[in-house]
Amino acid sequence: MNLKEKFFPENRLGLNRFWNFSRGGIDNFRTGLRDAVSGVEQTRSRMMEYDQLLVWAILSLMLIGLVMVYSASITLADGPKYANYSSNFFLIRHMISLAIAIGVGIWAFKIPTKVWDRYSPVIFGFTVLLLIAVLIPGVGKGVNGAKRWIPLGLMNFQPSELMKFAAVIFAASYTVQRQEYLHSFVKGMLPMGIAVALVGGLLMAEPDMGAFVVVALIAFGILFLGGINAKLFGGLIAVGLMSGATMIALSPFRRGRMLAFMDPWQVDNAANKGYQLTHSLMAFGRGEWFGTGLGGSVEKLHYLPEAHTDFIMAVIGEELGFVGVVVMIFLFYWIVRRAFLIGRTALQLDRSFAGLAAKGVAIWIGWQAFINMGVNLGLLPTKGLTLPLVSYGGSGILMNAVAMAMLLRIDFENRILMRGGKL
Repeated sequence: MNLKEKFFPENRLGLNRFWNFSRGGIDNFRTGLRDAVSGVEQTRSRMMEYDQLLVWAILSLMLIGLVMVYSASITLADGPKYANYSSNFFLIRHMISLAIAIGVGIWAFKIPTKVWDRYSPVIFGFTVLLLIAVLIPGVGKGVNGAKRWIPLGLMNFQPSELMKFAAVIFAASYTVQRQEYLHSFVKGMLPMGIAVALVGGLLMAEPDMGAFVVVALIAFGILFLGGINAKLFGGLIAVGLMSGATMIALSPFRRGRMLAFMDPWQVDNAANKGYQLTHSLMAFGRGEWFGTGLGGSVEKLHYLPEAHTDFIMAVIGEELGFVGVVVMIFLFYWIVRRAFLIGRTALQLDRSFAGLAAKGVAIWIGWQAFINMGVNLGLLPTKGLTLPLVSYGGSGILMNAVAMAMLLRIDFENRILMRGGKL
């Protein structure tokens, strides 16, 4: 028995490693150091050029939406309103919308982030002109009492959807350029407040209060993340709440919806303003844990209005059950989480516009999904907002795809910089 085994019998394995290393001397140390460095380089070279999980989450929502739009709309042709349509009409239209959206999204991915920054005021101004144009007789198209669309042949374009994207890039660019004035009411918050008020007035004239709420949340959410004065932001929230309460109080239609939301099962409400909500809740109740099975919804049989658009989540809850709803929530959670992380990485790389734009997309998708699900579940008053990436509607799918493409582009540029490259 040698000395090291005699004095340290309980730790022979570790001592053997130490003994061999000491005998090898500095050569072994250099070899280990070289291996460690080469290992780090191999790990860095395996960094993906894009966020694969984020892409799969986006595509998953689109595919689920395609299936559920077909399931929710297949029986609409049996009713008098869509008697001249085939049972596959909405499926084919939605497939065309998805194809256009993915094609435009691929094109938008190739646009550098700095281009969106440079042209954000132009895009915002152009979108304001479209919001004005949609109110001009003969230009805008009205559906169910609302005038929100401009006919473009293959699809009806909704300028309010473009405004959501324009609000993201305009607010991000504004916050970066006015960084030193964010603690000033006149130079910091007032110009953005005027812009949002102008957009709000045009959207309310359509009317489209849901889009106005999302645009306001995007704009002021980005200002908050950009470092606006806390007192000014608190005052802004108070003004927003008072404005919302005033609009509800002055509008008999909105006031009726609010009262129906408070007690949807009251006889008069259940047959009128609370009709959609009660049937949405019944759909979730029928779904239970695992749902009635794909295509097994009863509420879509002309009981639940707008089952393929605003209330598609209720059909998902009825046919796929609690499990299906949880999967949908998780997919949206993953997209929002990744968007915030991409934005944080961009800010750490000193890319202020890109970071705020990514977080703006997170605010947009997150809040709109939350409002839509909240309405379907009876947590919020009924509001005409679609479920992003899922509901039927060409304009919404198109602009959601452009927003996702910009988000993936920001992440792509982040990864180039982290590898030591240049933009």
